[in-house]
Amino acid sequence: MNNQIPTTVFGSRPYLTLNNQGQTIRLELTKPMHILGRPGGDADLLVPDPQQWKILSREHAVLRQVGNDYHIYDGYKNKPSTNGLFLDRTRITFTDGLALTNGMELRIGQNPKDQIILTYFNPMGNQAVVPPSQSSVDLNDPKNQPLVIGRDPVNAQLHLESPIISRRHAIIQPAGTGKYLLQDISTNGVFVNNQRVQDKADLTDGDTIKIGPYTLVLRGDRLHILDRGNQIRLDAENLLRIVYDQKEKKEIRLLDQVNLAIEPGQFVALVGGSGTGKSTLMKTLLGISPTTEGKVYLNGDDLRQNFNMYRHQIGYVPQDDIIYSQLTVTEVLTYAAKLRLPPDIDLKEVVEKTLKDIEMKNLENNLVATLSGGQRKRVSIGVELLADPKLFFLDEPTSGLDPGLDKKMMELLRKLADQGRTIILVTHATASIMMCDRIVFMGLGGRLCYFGEPKNAFQFFKITSGNFADIYNQLENEANVKKWAADFLKSPYYHQYITNYLSSQPPNTQNSSHQSSAQKSAKPKQVKASPWQQLSILTNRYLKLILRDKINLGLSLLTAPVGIGLMTLALPDKNPLIGEPEPSLAPLALKVLFVFTCAALWVGFSASLQEIVKEAAIYFRERLVNLGLGAYLGSKAIVLGLLALGQTLLITGTILLGFKSPEPELMSWSLGLAITTFLSLFTCISLGLLVSAVAKNSSQANSALPLLLLPQIIFSGVLFKMEGAAEKISWFMLSRWSVGAYGSLVNVNAMVPNAENYLDANLNPIPLPFDPTPIYDATWDNLASNWGMLLLHTGIYLGLTLWVQKRKDIC
Repeated sequence: MNNQIPTTVFGSRPYLTLNNQGQTIRLELTKPMHILGRPGGDADLLVPDPQQWKILSREHAVLRQVGNDYHIYDGYKNKPSTNGLFLDRTRITFTDGLALTNGMELRIGQNPKDQIILTYFNPMGNQAVVPPSQSSVDLNDPKNQPLVIGRDPVNAQLHLESPIISRRHAIIQPAGTGKYLLQDISTNGVFVNNQRVQDKADLTDGDTIKIGPYTLVLRGDRLHILDRGNQIRLDAENLLRIVYDQKEKKEIRLLDQVNLAIEPGQFVALVGGSGTGKSTLMKTLLGISPTTEGKVYLNGDDLRQNFNMYRHQIGYVPQDDIIYSQLTVTEVLTYAAKLRLPPDIDLKEVVEKTLKDIEMKNLENNLVATLSGGQRKRVSIGVELLADPKLFFLDEPTSGLDPGLDKKMMELLRKLADQGRTIILVTHATASIMMCDRIVFMGLGGRLCYFGEPKNAFQFFKITSGNFADIYNQLENEANVKKWAADFLKSPYYHQYITNYLSSQPPNTQNSSHQSSAQKSAKPKQVKASPWQQLSILTNRYLKLILRDKINLGLSLLTAPVGIGLMTLALPDKNPLIGEPEPSLAPLALKVLFVFTCAALWVGFSASLQEIVKEAAIYFRERLVNLGLGAYLGSKAIVLGLLALGQTLLITGTILLGFKSPEPELMSWSLGLAITTFLSLFTCISLGLLVSAVAKNSSQANSALPLLLLPQIIFSGVLFKMEGAAEKISWFMLSRWSVGAYGSLVNVNAMVPNAENYLDANLNPIPLPFDPTPIYDATWDNLASNWGMLLLHTGIYLGLTLWVQKRKDIC
C-alpha cells in the first residue's frame, strides 16, 4: 500500500474532507478502493499526524467505487473500527455500508470534544450539495456581543428550537483574550463539559455546551452546533445485575451480560416470560436502575452517570397511568407542560400539537375518568410528548387492551418512531410485534436469547408456525434458555445486529484531556425548577382535583359537624361545657371534648391517608423529571390546610349552635375553639400524609386507620388515667394535646367540686370521678404548651414525610 499522504489536487474526481476540531484536510479518491486510516497499517488515505487524529483507527473505513460515486464501509476485514462511523447517530457497518452522495456528512466518534467530521464531495455528482447540518457563529462579531442563545427566533442570535429551551436561555460575552463568560438564564439549565452551570461559567477553547437537546462546542472564537439532538442511539455493553435474595439466602442474576445496539428511530420491543428481566432491562436502559457491571451509553455518554443532563429529553410511560382521572385531557396536558416546560412557552400551541400527535383532539374536554384504557394510555403518552423527547420508554402500554386497541396503540408508536424517535417498550402481547424494527427476547436469569428483526426470530428459534407464542414455549425452562442464549452468541444474528452496531465509548476518548479528574468523575447536578412557580402550579392543580370530587369533598366537610350534632340529641337537657361544679360535670365535659378531638382525628386522617400513595405513579414520573419535594408537599399542606379551615368553621359553628358556650378567662371561646380545632385537624392531616408516604398501596393506607385511631383513643388521658409508661407514651399522641387544649379553654378543673362537700355516713370524703390535673389548667402557659405540642407534632410529621419521599428517589 502507498503510505504517502496524497497531494491535494483540485479537479473533477470525488474527494473527502476531514475536519478535526478545525484542522481540515482533503483526500482525493482516485482508485476503485481506498482504505482510510492512520499510518502503520494498510490504509492509503492517511491523516498527517497520528497523535492529533488518534480516534481514527489504522484501518478505519473502506471506500469502494460504484458507478460515479463511492460506498463507504466501517472497519476493515470484518473488524469494526474502534470509534465507529456514523450518519445521524446511526452506525455504518462493514457488511451493509452506505452509498455516499454529494455533500453527505458523516461523524467519526461520538464525543464532541474529539469528533471528526467527514464530508464526501463529488463535483460530477447529479445531486446538489447538501448543506452541512453544522452551523456556527462568530463570537468576535460585534453583533454577537453579547450572544443570546434561545428559542426566540427574533432576539436570539443563535436560535435553537426545542420546547424545553427558554426563549432567552443563555448569554455568552467576552471575558478577556480567548475566554468567554456564559450566563445561564434558563428554566431547564445549561451544562458545560457535562457539569451544570451554576449561574455563570468561564468558557475556553474546546469546551462543550449542552442546551436542551443541542450540543455546542467552542473552537477559538467560533461557537459550533455539533449535534441538534434529534437522533438518539443507545448502546448497552455487558449489562450485569446481581441482587441478594434475603429469603433464599443467595444471589440472583436479573441481567446476565446483555449487549444491545439500538439505532436512532428504531421501534424496539422487549419480550419474554414473567421474571426474565424485561422491566429491569428497560429501567437499566432508561438510566434509573443500577448495574453490577456494564454501562448504557446514550450517544456515547454514560447515561447513568449523566442522567441529570438527559432528564428532560427522555420520555417514560410506566405501566400505571400517570394522569389524574378528575382532570380533562387538556387540563392534564396543560399542567404537565407548566411543570416541564419554560414559562415563556406557548402552552396552547404545544398542547394543540400534542393532541394532534396522540389523535385525541375530539376528546380534549373529556374527563380522563370517562376515557377507555387505550385512550388513557394515549394521554399518558401525550404528557411525555410535550417536551418532544427523541428517546421514549413504555412499560406494558398495551396491557389490558383488546386486540383492536392493541393494534391501534402499536400503530401510534410506529408513527412516533417514524418521526425519528427511538421507541423501546416492554410487552407481553405479540399480535402486532411485527411492526417493530427489533425485538429483544429475554430468558430466565436475565439472559439475552435473541435480538434482531422480528421476522428472523422464527428462523433462529426454528419455528415454522409463525406464532411468537411458540418461542415463549421454547424458553420455558432454564436449560433451554441457557442453550438458546449460547446459540445466539455464536449465531450470525449476533454479529449482524450487535457486533456490527455496538458503539460504546472507548476509555481513552470518554473525556477530553484538559478536563480535571474531578470533572471526569463528578455527576452533573440536577437542574432545580423554581420552587415557588411549582408550588403555585401544584397547588392550583390539587385544589381543582379536590373541588371537582364534590361527593368526597362534601363528606369530608360534613362528617364531623353531623357527628357532633348527633351528640346534642344524646344530651338533650344538659349543658356539658358550663355549670356549677358537681361530680358528674367534669367527666361529662371531658367526654364531649374528647368527641371533638375524635371528630378531628377521623376527618383529618380520612382526608389525608390516600393523598400521596394514590398518586405514586404520577409522583414518581414527575419527580424523575424535575418535581421539587418542597413544592409537592407544600401544595398538599396548603390545600389540605384550606380544607381543614373549612372543616374548622363548620365544626366551630356546630358546637356554638349545639352547646351553650363557656366564658373562658383566657380568650374568646369561639376563637380558642377554632384555633384548637384547626391545629388538631392539621396535625392529623400531617400524620395522615406521613402514613400515606410510607404505605406501599392504597389498601395499606386504609388498613392503617384503625391502628392510628386506637392509640390516640387509649392514650388520650380521657378513658384511662395515664401513669408510668402510659404517661410517657401519651406525649406522642396528638389527642392528648388536643383534649388538653380544649380542657384548658373550658377550665375542666374548675368544674370539680370541693371534695369536703361530699361526705359518706362516716363523714369521710367520697372519691370523686375526676381529680383536677395540671393537664387542664386554665393558664396561658398550659394552653400555649398544648398548642405548641400540636405544632411540634405537625412539624415532625411533615419533616418525616419529606424524608420518606426523598428516600424514594432513584436518580
